[in-house]
Amino acid sequence: MGKDYFRIEGGVPLQGEVTPGGNKNAALPLMAATLLTDEPVVLHNIPRIRDVWTMRRLLESLGVEVQELGPHSWRFHARQVRPTEPDARLVQQIRASLLLAGPMLVRSGHLVLAPPGGDVIGRRRVDTHVLALQALGAQVDFDRVAKRFTFRAKQPLQGREILLDEASVTATENAVMAAVLARGTTVLRNAASEPHVQELCRMLVQMGARIQGIGSNVLVIEGVPRLHGTEFTIGPDYIETVGYIAAAAITRGSIRIRNAGTRYLAMARLVFGRLGVVWEEEGDDVLVPAEQPLEIQPDIGQAIPEITTMPWPGFPTDMMSIAIVVATQARGAILFHDWMYNSRMFFTDKLVRMGAQIVLCDPHRCIVNGPTPLVGEILESPDIRAGMALVLAALAARGVSEIHNIQQIDRGYERVDEKLRGLGARIWRLQEGIPTQAPGVQ
Repeated sequence: MGKDYFRIEGGVPLQGEVTPGGNKNAALPLMAATLLTDEPVVLHNIPRIRDVWTMRRLLESLGVEVQELGPHSWRFHARQVRPTEPDARLVQQIRASLLLAGPMLVRSGHLVLAPPGGDVIGRRRVDTHVLALQALGAQVDFDRVAKRFTFRAKQPLQGREILLDEASVTATENAVMAAVLARGTTVLRNAASEPHVQELCRMLVQMGARIQGIGSNVLVIEGVPRLHGTEFTIGPDYIETVGYIAAAAITRGSIRIRNAGTRYLAMARLVFGRLGVVWEEEGDDVLVPAEQPLEIQPDIGQAIPEITTMPWPGFPTDMMSIAIVVATQARGAILFHDWMYNSRMFFTDKLVRMGAQIVLCDPHRCIVNGPTPLVGEILESPDIRAGMALVLAALAARGVSEIHNIQQIDRGYERVDEKLRGLGARIWRLQEGIPTQAPGVQ
Protein backbone atom coordinates (compact mmCIF):
# COMPACT_ATOMS: atom_id res chain seq x y z
CA MET A 1 0.00 0.00 0.00
CA GLY A 2 1.36 3.41 -0.96
CA LYS A 3 2.02 6.15 1.53
CA ASP A 4 -0.34 9.11 1.92
CA TYR A 5 0.51 12.51 0.50
CA PHE A 6 -1.23 15.87 0.18
CA ARG A 7 -2.23 17.40 -3.13
CA ILE A 8 -2.94 21.12 -2.80
CA GLU A 9 -4.29 23.65 -5.28
CA GLY A 10 -3.18 27.02 -3.94
CA GLY A 11 -4.48 30.54 -4.26
CA VAL A 12 -7.83 30.07 -2.50
CA PRO A 13 -8.63 32.54 0.33
CA LEU A 14 -9.69 30.64 3.46
CA GLN A 15 -13.11 31.35 4.95
CA GLY A 16 -15.09 29.96 7.88
CA GLU A 17 -14.43 28.59 11.37
CA VAL A 18 -11.95 26.06 12.76
CA THR A 19 -11.04 24.68 16.19
CA PRO A 20 -7.51 23.54 17.06
CA GLY A 21 -6.98 20.21 18.76
CA GLY A 22 -5.48 19.60 22.16
CA ASN A 23 -1.87 20.62 22.72
CA LYS A 24 0.39 17.71 21.66
CA ASN A 25 3.23 19.01 23.81
CA ALA A 26 0.95 18.90 26.86
CA ALA A 27 -0.76 15.59 26.07
CA LEU A 28 2.46 13.55 26.02
CA PRO A 29 3.82 14.52 29.48
CA LEU A 30 0.31 14.35 30.96
CA MET A 31 0.00 10.80 29.65
CA ALA A 32 3.39 9.92 31.14
CA ALA A 33 2.26 11.39 34.48
CA THR A 34 -0.54 8.82 34.72
CA LEU A 35 2.21 6.37 35.75
CA LEU A 36 2.61 8.26 39.04
CA THR A 37 -0.55 6.87 40.65
CA ASP A 38 -2.29 3.52 40.88
CA GLU A 39 -5.64 5.30 40.63
CA PRO A 40 -7.45 6.16 37.35
CA VAL A 41 -6.67 9.41 35.54
CA VAL A 42 -9.04 10.75 32.87
CA LEU A 43 -7.71 13.12 30.21
CA HIS A 44 -10.00 15.13 27.94
CA ASN A 45 -9.25 16.90 24.64
CA ILE A 46 -6.56 14.38 23.69
CA PRO A 47 -5.42 14.97 20.09
CA ARG A 48 -5.72 11.82 17.98
CA ILE A 49 -2.31 12.08 16.36
CA ARG A 50 0.51 9.65 15.69
CA ASP A 51 2.73 10.75 18.60
CA VAL A 52 -0.12 10.30 21.07
CA TRP A 53 -0.84 6.80 19.78
CA THR A 54 2.84 5.94 20.12
CA MET A 55 2.90 7.16 23.72
CA ARG A 56 -0.24 5.15 24.44
CA ARG A 57 1.40 1.97 23.13
CA LEU A 58 4.47 2.66 25.28
CA LEU A 59 2.32 3.10 28.39
CA GLU A 60 0.36 -0.06 27.64
CA SER A 61 3.62 -1.98 27.32
CA LEU A 62 4.42 -0.86 30.89
CA GLY A 63 1.09 -2.17 32.18
CA VAL A 64 -1.13 0.90 31.94
CA GLU A 65 -4.75 0.14 31.04
CA VAL A 66 -6.20 2.66 28.58
CA GLN A 67 -9.93 2.94 27.96
CA GLU A 68 -11.52 5.29 25.45
CA LEU A 69 -14.48 7.13 26.96
CA GLY A 70 -14.94 9.11 23.75
CA PRO A 71 -12.92 10.19 20.70
CA HIS A 72 -10.88 12.66 22.77
CA SER A 73 -11.36 11.39 26.33
CA TRP A 74 -9.25 8.49 27.62
CA ARG A 75 -9.07 6.81 31.02
CA PHE A 76 -5.60 5.69 32.16
CA HIS A 77 -5.14 3.23 35.01
CA ALA A 78 -1.59 2.31 36.02
CA ARG A 79 -2.79 -0.18 38.60
CA GLN A 80 0.24 -2.41 38.22
CA VAL A 81 3.36 -1.19 36.43
CA ARG A 82 5.84 -3.57 34.83
CA PRO A 83 9.50 -2.45 34.91
CA THR A 84 10.06 -3.78 31.40
CA GLU A 85 12.06 -2.43 28.47
CA PRO A 86 9.70 -0.69 26.02
CA ASP A 87 9.95 -1.54 22.34
CA ALA A 88 12.94 0.39 20.97
CA ARG A 89 11.12 0.96 17.68
CA LEU A 90 8.37 2.83 19.53
CA VAL A 91 10.79 4.73 21.77
CA GLN A 92 12.71 5.99 18.75
CA GLN A 93 9.57 7.38 17.13
CA ILE A 94 9.05 10.18 19.64
CA ARG A 95 11.25 12.42 21.72
CA ALA A 96 8.70 12.33 24.54
CA SER A 97 9.46 8.65 25.25
CA LEU A 98 12.19 9.98 27.56
CA LEU A 99 9.40 11.31 29.80
CA LEU A 100 8.83 7.77 31.03
CA ALA A 101 12.08 7.92 33.00
CA GLY A 102 11.02 10.22 35.86
CA PRO A 103 7.69 8.51 36.61
CA MET A 104 9.14 4.98 36.34
CA LEU A 105 12.02 5.80 38.68
CA VAL A 106 9.63 6.72 41.49
CA ARG A 107 7.03 4.10 40.63
CA SER A 108 9.19 1.02 40.07
CA GLY A 109 12.79 2.16 40.53
CA HIS A 110 13.90 0.81 37.16
CA LEU A 111 13.63 1.51 33.43
CA VAL A 112 15.65 0.47 30.39
CA LEU A 113 15.12 2.80 27.44
CA ALA A 114 16.52 3.13 23.94
CA PRO A 115 17.67 6.63 22.93
CA PRO A 116 14.56 8.72 22.18
CA GLY A 117 13.65 9.74 18.64
CA GLY A 118 11.54 12.59 17.27
CA ASP A 119 12.09 15.30 14.68
CA VAL A 120 15.42 15.46 12.87
CA ILE A 121 16.15 19.13 13.54
CA GLY A 122 19.68 18.78 14.87
CA ARG A 123 21.28 17.38 17.97
CA ARG A 124 18.91 17.25 20.92
CA ARG A 125 20.72 16.69 24.22
CA VAL A 126 19.52 14.28 26.87
CA ASP A 127 22.23 15.36 29.29
CA THR A 128 19.96 17.77 31.17
CA HIS A 129 17.49 14.95 31.90
CA VAL A 130 20.27 12.70 33.16
CA LEU A 131 21.88 15.36 35.34
CA ALA A 132 18.57 16.32 36.95
CA LEU A 133 17.57 12.73 37.72
CA GLN A 134 21.06 11.96 39.05
CA ALA A 135 20.82 14.98 41.33
CA LEU A 136 17.69 13.40 42.87
CA GLY A 137 19.62 10.20 43.53
CA ALA A 138 18.98 8.12 40.42
CA GLN A 139 21.69 6.05 38.78
CA VAL A 140 21.80 6.46 35.00
CA ASP A 141 24.02 4.39 32.72
CA PHE A 142 24.31 4.50 28.93
CA ASP A 143 25.51 1.47 27.01
CA ARG A 144 26.93 2.79 23.73
CA VAL A 145 27.15 -0.69 22.21
CA ALA A 146 23.62 -1.80 23.10
CA LYS A 147 22.41 1.79 22.61
CA ARG A 148 20.21 1.97 25.67
CA PHE A 149 19.86 3.87 28.93
CA THR A 150 19.35 2.15 32.27
CA PHE A 151 17.66 4.24 34.97
CA ARG A 152 17.79 2.89 38.54
CA ALA A 153 16.70 4.15 41.95
CA LYS A 154 18.03 1.75 44.58
CA GLN A 155 16.73 4.02 47.32
CA PRO A 156 13.86 6.54 47.35
CA LEU A 157 14.75 9.70 45.45
CA GLN A 158 15.70 12.66 47.61
CA GLY A 159 14.75 16.28 47.02
CA ARG A 160 17.61 18.61 46.14
CA GLU A 161 18.45 22.10 44.89
CA ILE A 162 18.89 21.63 41.15
CA LEU A 163 20.11 24.19 38.61
CA LEU A 164 19.31 22.94 35.11
CA ASP A 165 22.11 23.65 32.66
CA GLU A 166 19.50 24.68 30.09
CA ALA A 167 15.80 25.53 30.31
CA SER A 168 14.80 22.26 28.67
CA VAL A 169 11.04 21.65 28.54
CA THR A 170 11.13 17.87 28.70
CA ALA A 171 13.96 17.82 31.27
CA THR A 172 11.91 20.14 33.47
CA GLU A 173 8.90 17.85 33.09
CA ASN A 174 10.96 14.75 33.91
CA ALA A 175 12.49 16.37 36.98
CA VAL A 176 9.10 17.59 38.23
CA MET A 177 7.50 14.16 37.84
CA ALA A 178 10.35 12.53 39.73
CA ALA A 179 10.44 15.21 42.45
CA VAL A 180 6.72 15.14 43.35
CA LEU A 181 7.17 11.68 44.92
CA ALA A 182 10.73 12.19 46.18
CA ARG A 183 11.48 12.67 49.86
CA GLY A 184 11.93 16.26 50.97
CA THR A 185 11.88 19.45 48.95
CA THR A 186 13.27 20.05 45.48
CA VAL A 187 14.06 23.55 44.23
CA LEU A 188 14.32 23.48 40.44
CA ARG A 189 16.02 26.56 39.01
CA ASN A 190 16.25 27.59 35.35
CA ALA A 191 13.10 25.54 34.83
CA ALA A 192 11.16 25.83 31.58
CA SER A 193 7.80 27.57 31.96
CA GLU A 194 6.06 26.80 28.65
CA PRO A 195 2.25 26.35 28.74
CA HIS A 196 2.58 22.55 28.59
CA VAL A 197 4.92 22.59 31.62
CA GLN A 198 2.34 24.66 33.45
CA GLU A 199 -0.45 22.23 32.51
CA LEU A 200 1.57 19.28 33.78
CA CYS A 201 2.19 21.04 37.10
CA ARG A 202 -1.47 21.97 37.45
CA MET A 203 -2.60 18.38 36.86
CA LEU A 204 -0.04 17.08 39.34
CA VAL A 205 -1.35 19.55 41.94
CA GLN A 206 -4.86 18.20 41.29
CA MET A 207 -3.41 14.74 41.99
CA GLY A 208 -2.08 15.89 45.36
CA ALA A 209 1.39 17.21 44.49
CA ARG A 210 2.74 20.35 46.17
CA ILE A 211 4.30 22.68 43.61
CA GLN A 212 4.94 26.40 43.99
CA GLY A 213 6.10 28.85 41.32
CA ILE A 214 4.09 27.41 38.42
CA GLY A 215 4.68 29.60 35.36
CA SER A 216 8.06 30.85 36.62
CA ASN A 217 11.59 29.54 36.14
CA VAL A 218 11.90 28.47 39.79
CA LEU A 219 9.73 25.58 40.93
CA VAL A 220 9.59 24.51 44.57
CA ILE A 221 8.34 20.93 44.89
CA GLU A 222 7.60 19.37 48.26
CA GLY A 223 7.52 15.61 47.89
CA VAL A 224 4.41 13.70 48.98
CA PRO A 225 3.99 9.98 49.80
CA ARG A 226 1.50 9.27 47.01
CA LEU A 227 -0.69 10.83 44.33
CA HIS A 228 -4.33 10.09 43.59
CA GLY A 229 -6.33 10.00 40.39
CA THR A 230 -7.90 13.03 38.73
CA GLU A 231 -9.70 14.36 35.66
CA PHE A 232 -8.03 17.00 33.51
CA THR A 233 -8.74 18.79 30.22
CA ILE A 234 -5.79 19.49 27.91
CA GLY A 235 -5.63 23.04 26.61
CA PRO A 236 -5.77 24.03 22.93
CA ASP A 237 -2.69 23.73 20.74
CA TYR A 238 -1.61 27.35 20.34
CA ILE A 239 0.98 26.32 17.73
CA GLU A 240 -1.84 24.92 15.59
CA THR A 241 -3.79 28.15 16.18
CA VAL A 242 -0.91 30.22 14.82
CA GLY A 243 -0.76 27.94 11.78
CA TYR A 244 -4.38 28.78 10.92
CA ILE A 245 -3.75 32.48 11.53
CA ALA A 246 -0.83 32.35 9.10
CA ALA A 247 -2.81 30.35 6.53
CA ALA A 248 -5.60 32.93 6.53
CA ALA A 249 -3.18 35.86 6.35
CA ILE A 250 -1.14 34.62 3.37
CA THR A 251 -4.20 33.48 1.40
CA ARG A 252 -5.98 36.81 2.15
CA GLY A 253 -8.77 34.92 3.86
CA SER A 254 -10.98 35.70 6.84
CA ILE A 255 -11.53 33.05 9.52
CA ARG A 256 -12.58 32.57 13.13
CA ILE A 257 -10.57 30.21 15.31
CA ARG A 258 -12.63 28.95 18.23
CA ASN A 259 -11.09 27.99 21.59
CA ALA A 260 -7.79 29.31 20.30
CA GLY A 261 -5.89 29.58 23.59
CA THR A 262 -5.52 33.36 23.38
CA ARG A 263 -3.79 33.56 26.78
CA TYR A 264 -0.75 31.96 25.14
CA LEU A 265 -0.63 34.15 22.01
CA ALA A 266 0.87 37.39 23.36
CA MET A 267 4.40 36.83 22.03
CA ALA A 268 3.09 35.38 18.76
CA ARG A 269 1.03 38.53 18.32
CA LEU A 270 4.10 40.71 18.82
CA VAL A 271 6.30 38.73 16.44
CA PHE A 272 3.77 38.14 13.68
CA GLY A 273 2.75 41.76 14.05
CA ARG A 274 6.28 42.64 12.90
CA LEU A 275 5.50 40.67 9.74
CA GLY A 276 2.30 42.63 9.19
CA VAL A 277 -0.15 40.00 10.46
CA VAL A 278 -3.02 41.27 12.60
CA TRP A 279 -5.97 39.62 14.32
CA GLU A 280 -8.68 40.36 16.85
CA GLU A 281 -9.61 38.40 19.96
CA GLU A 282 -13.13 37.81 21.26
CA GLY A 283 -12.95 35.86 24.49
CA ASP A 284 -10.96 32.77 23.60
CA ASP A 285 -11.68 33.13 19.87
CA VAL A 286 -9.37 34.65 17.27
CA LEU A 287 -10.73 36.55 14.26
CA VAL A 288 -8.36 36.97 11.32
CA PRO A 289 -9.51 39.70 8.88
CA ALA A 290 -9.00 39.44 5.13
CA GLU A 291 -7.18 42.77 4.94
CA GLN A 292 -3.63 42.24 6.19
CA PRO A 293 -0.77 44.78 6.04
CA LEU A 294 1.82 42.02 5.43
CA GLU A 295 4.64 44.55 5.63
CA ILE A 296 7.73 43.90 7.74
CA GLN A 297 8.39 46.54 10.37
CA PRO A 298 12.07 47.59 10.26
CA ASP A 299 14.03 48.37 13.37
CA ILE A 300 14.91 51.97 14.25
CA GLY A 301 16.96 53.59 11.48
CA GLN A 302 15.44 51.22 8.86
CA ALA A 303 17.69 48.40 10.08
CA ILE A 304 16.73 44.86 9.07
CA PRO A 305 14.80 43.38 12.01
CA GLU A 306 15.54 40.00 13.57
CA ILE A 307 13.24 37.32 14.94
CA THR A 308 14.97 35.02 17.42
CA THR A 309 13.61 31.98 19.21
CA MET A 310 13.74 32.07 22.99
CA PRO A 311 12.49 30.01 25.94
CA TRP A 312 8.98 30.88 27.12
CA PRO A 313 7.62 33.51 27.29
CA GLY A 314 9.85 34.27 24.28
CA PHE A 315 9.09 33.26 20.70
CA PRO A 316 8.78 29.45 20.50
CA THR A 317 11.03 27.53 18.14
CA ASP A 318 7.98 25.54 16.97
CA MET A 319 6.59 28.71 15.36
CA MET A 320 9.76 29.60 13.46
CA SER A 321 8.99 27.64 10.28
CA ILE A 322 5.53 29.20 10.05
CA ALA A 323 6.93 32.71 10.50
CA ILE A 324 9.46 32.15 7.70
CA VAL A 325 6.67 31.22 5.27
CA VAL A 326 4.67 34.31 6.24
CA ALA A 327 7.76 36.48 5.66
CA THR A 328 7.98 35.27 2.03
CA GLN A 329 4.61 36.98 1.48
CA ALA A 330 5.38 40.19 3.41
CA ARG A 331 7.06 43.30 2.02
CA GLY A 332 10.59 43.85 3.27
CA ALA A 333 13.58 41.90 4.55
CA ILE A 334 14.00 40.15 7.89
CA LEU A 335 16.54 37.90 9.61
CA PHE A 336 15.45 34.71 11.39
CA HIS A 337 17.68 33.15 14.04
CA ASP A 338 17.00 29.81 15.74
CA TRP A 339 20.00 29.05 17.95
CA MET A 340 18.31 26.04 19.53
CA TYR A 341 18.45 23.54 16.66
CA ASN A 342 21.06 23.30 13.94
CA SER A 343 18.77 21.85 11.26
CA ARG A 344 15.61 23.89 11.75
CA MET A 345 16.37 26.10 8.74
CA PHE A 346 17.19 23.36 6.26
CA PHE A 347 13.63 23.20 4.91
CA THR A 348 14.05 26.67 3.39
CA ASP A 349 15.56 25.20 0.21
CA LYS A 350 12.08 23.86 -0.56
CA LEU A 351 10.63 27.37 -0.28
CA VAL A 352 13.37 28.64 -2.61
CA ARG A 353 12.29 26.02 -5.16
CA MET A 354 8.79 27.50 -4.89
CA GLY A 355 10.14 30.97 -5.68
CA ALA A 356 10.98 32.44 -2.27
CA GLN A 357 13.98 34.75 -1.88
CA ILE A 358 15.81 33.28 1.09
CA VAL A 359 19.51 33.38 1.94
CA LEU A 360 20.56 30.61 4.32
CA CYS A 361 23.37 32.28 6.25
CA ASP A 362 24.31 29.24 8.35
CA PRO A 363 22.44 26.35 10.01
CA HIS A 364 20.83 28.74 12.48
CA ARG A 365 20.04 31.87 10.46
CA CYS A 366 18.35 32.91 7.23
CA ILE A 367 17.31 36.18 5.61
CA VAL A 368 13.95 36.39 3.85
CA ASN A 369 13.13 39.11 1.33
CA GLY A 370 9.53 39.46 0.21
CA PRO A 371 7.00 39.40 -1.10
CA THR A 372 7.61 36.80 -3.79
CA PRO A 373 4.96 34.81 -5.68
CA LEU A 374 5.19 31.12 -4.85
CA VAL A 375 4.49 28.35 -7.37
CA GLY A 376 3.42 24.78 -6.77
CA GLU A 377 6.10 22.13 -6.28
CA ILE A 378 6.55 18.48 -5.32
CA LEU A 379 7.94 18.55 -1.78
CA GLU A 380 8.95 16.27 1.09
CA SER A 381 8.00 17.05 4.69
CA PRO A 382 11.18 16.91 6.83
CA ASP A 383 9.55 17.26 10.27
CA ILE A 384 6.29 18.19 11.98
CA ARG A 385 6.63 21.98 11.99
CA ALA A 386 8.41 22.36 8.64
CA GLY A 387 5.80 20.02 7.15
CA MET A 388 2.97 22.30 8.29
CA ALA A 389 4.92 25.29 6.97
CA LEU A 390 5.09 23.66 3.54
CA VAL A 391 1.33 23.12 3.63
CA LEU A 392 0.91 26.86 4.25
CA ALA A 393 3.27 27.72 1.41
CA ALA A 394 1.32 25.44 -0.93
CA LEU A 395 -1.96 27.11 0.08
CA ALA A 396 -0.51 30.49 -0.93
CA ALA A 397 1.18 29.26 -4.13
CA ARG A 398 -0.10 29.37 -7.68
CA GLY A 399 -0.74 25.95 -9.16
CA VAL A 400 -0.62 22.48 -7.66
CA SER A 401 1.74 21.17 -4.98
CA GLU A 402 2.32 17.69 -3.65
CA ILE A 403 3.65 17.17 -0.13
CA HIS A 404 5.00 13.73 0.67
CA ASN A 405 6.16 12.13 3.94
CA ILE A 406 3.07 13.60 5.58
CA GLN A 407 3.20 11.03 8.37
CA GLN A 408 5.51 13.62 9.93
CA ILE A 409 2.67 16.18 9.85
CA ASP A 410 0.21 13.58 11.19
CA ARG A 411 2.48 13.18 14.22
CA GLY A 412 1.51 16.65 15.41
CA TYR A 413 -1.70 17.75 13.66
CA GLU A 414 -5.05 15.97 13.83
CA ARG A 415 -6.98 15.86 10.54
CA VAL A 416 -5.33 19.06 9.37
CA ASP A 417 -6.36 18.40 5.77
CA GLU A 418 -10.02 18.01 6.77
CA LYS A 419 -9.91 21.17 8.89
CA LEU A 420 -8.35 23.19 6.08
CA ARG A 421 -10.82 21.78 3.56
CA GLY A 422 -13.58 22.96 5.93
CA LEU A 423 -12.14 26.46 5.43
CA GLY A 424 -12.37 26.11 1.67
CA ALA A 425 -8.81 24.99 0.97
CA ARG A 426 -8.36 22.69 -2.02
CA ILE A 427 -6.35 20.00 -0.25
CA TRP A 428 -6.73 16.23 -0.59
CA ARG A 429 -5.10 13.26 1.07
CA LEU A 430 -4.15 10.76 -1.62
CA GLN A 431 -2.10 7.57 -1.83
CA GLU A 432 1.08 7.10 -3.78
CA GLY A 433 0.63 4.72 -6.69
CA ILE A 434 -3.13 5.30 -6.89
CA PRO A 435 -4.55 7.60 -9.64
CA THR A 436 -5.81 10.91 -8.25
CA GLN A 437 -9.56 10.96 -7.67
CA ALA A 438 -9.93 14.24 -5.82
CA PRO A 439 -12.76 16.44 -7.11
CA GLY A 440 -11.50 18.88 -9.70
CA VAL A 441 -8.00 17.38 -9.80
CA GLN A 442 -6.76 16.41 -13.24
